[in-house]
Amino acid sequence: MRRTPGAFHVKRVFAFLLAPLLLLPYGCAPAQPLERTFFAMDTVMTLRLYEGGDENTLDQAEARVRELEAQWSVTEENSEICALNRGGRAELSPETAELLGAALGMCERTGGALDISTYPILRAWGFTTGEYAVPEEEEIAALLPMVDYTQVMQDGTCASLPEGMEIDLGSVAKGCAGWWLAHLLKENGVTSALLDLGGNIQTVGAKPDGSPWRVAIRDPAGEGDVGVVEVKDQAVVTSGGYERYFEEGGVRYWHIIDPKTGAPARSGLASVTVIGDNGGAGIDMGAVCDGLSTALFVMGREGAVEFWRGHREEWSFELVLVEEDGSVTVTAGLEGRFTLADPSRELTVAKS
Repeated sequence: MRRTPGAFHVKRVFAFLLAPLLLLPYGCAPAQPLERTFFAMDTVMTLRLYEGGDENTLDQAEARVRELEAQWSVTEENSEICALNRGGRAELSPETAELLGAALGMCERTGGALDISTYPILRAWGFTTGEYAVPEEEEIAALLPMVDYTQVMQDGTCASLPEGMEIDLGSVAKGCAGWWLAHLLKENGVTSALLDLGGNIQTVGAKPDGSPWRVAIRDPAGEGDVGVVEVKDQAVVTSGGYERYFEEGGVRYWHIIDPKTGAPARSGLASVTVIGDNGGAGIDMGAVCDGLSTALFVMGREGAVEFWRGHREEWSFELVLVEEDGSVTVTAGLEGRFTLADPSRELTVAKS
């Protein structure tokens, strides 16, 4: 019998804009932004425009997110993904086909550490229904044969699945939506903006004074912060075991599933933050940061660092890795851009 556990924590927004290290001339703060907050893709989103754009720009941005959600949602019965899961075959819009292709590419590049076909496993654990419980080993064993992204077939805008398989693009959708929004805003003359898509932070340009945005990364062990990263025109995406979990029998079970075991990933990492550039890689880059934050959590610290070494030139991304023992590793590109909240904390810089 499934039961609702005593503790369940829905993902909240923990990355936020901090005050600058140096104030603007005469101590002035940035001008009050145009702001829009709404609920979409199962989270609260806030868009802040600091330079350029108007209310019509915000209207376009919100409409774009809702359009993408209607196509990509795994729970909206009229979505393209639901149609694919229900019928095993579907004709997709160009945007959905492109995202699916990017997601499958991420699955392949990460050796299956990211696998978009784990949806039935997540449902077995109750993460899609709210009926949280540890499933029986036999149930997971019966579902694991259908966890295999290589069986997802795509030919242009046509996609098909084997019987019994269901996919979910949630691991890449918000990152991709952030990339779309950043480019939409730029096309509308926005030169400085901060987009918070439920904890996926997307920046457009720099702050109005030209200084970097300062984005805090939450300490997965508490309510404070691990540190602050400085970014310009980049995405900051974090995945961690603290985001969504339940507790049963004194054990915490989180929503990041290891596709090989069908159980929550136990890699020694508590959170993974991926910082990636906006330009150059098209829709793929939006999916990269989001997908990597999940895949590298599954890989663990050593696997994540080795993956970064092998792919940083191709994708232009950096990492902040927080382990369960509280130690922090940042990759070399963040030297001088990442500051620990507690200077006494152990910090390792991974070199290429």
